[in-house]
Amino acid sequence: MITFDQVTVEYDGADEPVLREVELEVEEGELCLVVGHTGVGKSTLLGAVNGLVPHFTGGTLYGTVTVDGRTTADHPPRELADVVGVVGQDPLDGFVTDTVEEELAYAMEQLAISPAVMRKRVEETLDLLGLADLRHRALYELSGGQQQRVAIGSVLTAHPRVLVLDEPTSALDPTAAEEVLAAVTRLVHDLGVTVLLAEHRLERVVQYADRVIHLPGNGRVVSGAPADIFTTSSIAPPIVELGRAAHWSPLPLSVRDARRAAAPLRTALATTAPPPVRLLPEEPGPALLTARGVTVAYRGVAAVREVDLDLRAGEITALMGRNGSGKSSLLWALQGSGPRKSGTVRVDRGDTQGSRDPKSLSAAEARQLVGLVPQTPTDLLYLESVKQELDQADTESAVREGHGRSARAILDRLAPGIDGATHPRDLSEGQKLALVLAIQLTAAPGVLLLDEPTRGLDYRAKTQLIVMVDELAAEGRSVVISTHDVEFAARAADRVVVMAEGDIVADGPTTEVIVASPVFAPQVAKILSPLPYLTVDQVAAALPAGEAGA
Repeated sequence: MITFDQVTVEYDGADEPVLREVELEVEEGELCLVVGHTGVGKSTLLGAVNGLVPHFTGGTLYGTVTVDGRTTADHPPRELADVVGVVGQDPLDGFVTDTVEEELAYAMEQLAISPAVMRKRVEETLDLLGLADLRHRALYELSGGQQQRVAIGSVLTAHPRVLVLDEPTSALDPTAAEEVLAAVTRLVHDLGVTVLLAEHRLERVVQYADRVIHLPGNGRVVSGAPADIFTTSSIAPPIVELGRAAHWSPLPLSVRDARRAAAPLRTALATTAPPPVRLLPEEPGPALLTARGVTVAYRGVAAVREVDLDLRAGEITALMGRNGSGKSSLLWALQGSGPRKSGTVRVDRGDTQGSRDPKSLSAAEARQLVGLVPQTPTDLLYLESVKQELDQADTESAVREGHGRSARAILDRLAPGIDGATHPRDLSEGQKLALVLAIQLTAAPGVLLLDEPTRGLDYRAKTQLIVMVDELAAEGRSVVISTHDVEFAARAADRVVVMAEGDIVADGPTTEVIVASPVFAPQVAKILSPLPYLTVDQVAAALPAGEAGA
């Protein structure tokens, strides 16, 4: 179905090719998982399948890419639209209509599909992805996860033979992600659709993959069975990391298989209390932000309902909940830029002026008290190069260039190797996010609010983000991370707040809240239940040497 024959892709000004002499063949009805660290060329590989590379991205493509008998060099994307459907990293970039129903029908209109068939397919897709209640909603009114499902649905209605998905679950809560992946799996098994799927949250998708395409770097591509590739790959989900630590062979790829293999491991750990994921101060810090009765409403519909919340110094809080539960609305209300129908927010300034409402402050003052990184990080990027963005952040925060807390130093820790001359819009989604994180962290605000900060980040970058967040908390700052990434929350947070329909329905220590939930429990907790372990690092630290495979 898809063949890469000695494919090399080079971009003007780059020192090395993004892809180098790639030989790859994908059979009909395969679900191929594309993995690799941020910036190694996953999006380029996917873009080459439907001709976006090089017809729209520029650069030079050597070799031949053939899809269903058509070469992408001779057939631009419009001539492959009936064969290849593509969902990019940012769903908003692909929307061309105003409402959900119109967006689902648009691709079929361009393919001249009859109205009767169009109506039937639209209804099927609305049910398949749980969008029926949103059919008449404007696209801009939807949450990030809802927009992602609409983007996937708009491709599925055309019934393509090849489906290319670039991080399709990155904005979805665990339940919605499972629904989307179940739908994709049905397409593979029931209709024989070929799927290429790139995803950083491998724990969600690895069990569904027939094959893994690994990009280790330097333009190389390695393909093989998931268990074989993950045995030595530099990137792997927690279930694989646990399997490596426990010396399991073959490596399990599903929680069910891992639980079967983990019986001896659970016995070995039964008498050992897990070490803390994060060392907490003996006494809780003072409240830096106090919110009382915060209510947010849009057109008379409440998104946040009378929320009370205290954010304390030295505390890392994970804000979780399904898509549309009010997490983003709450963060914007706390930061002061978003609407707030009622309630109060007070932030401790740490000076003689006492606490203030960030909504009453200037933008510069508010940024030093409460920083916020939005779901769409490009909203904060407006200059012509990465260096200009970093220099501007240093200037606004009065940080010397070359200082350990400069924007450049922070960026190099999150996503090393980004050229300062690169235009911010040319970065991958993960690199854009890392850049915005660096910009916001330069100001070192007392309270930092991160809205889905791990979207587009690989495991290595997430680990660096955890280190950064730990340092900020150790300096007495309070960090709130709105996330659907349960594995990240298990590693990073010492407190979890769960929202539903605008209300806080759970608030407590990470171990108590997420282990009690089958939806939000990380893989290690599911595998080792009822033992209270959350991460592979906890297991490795608690298990005596030589007993891992016992």
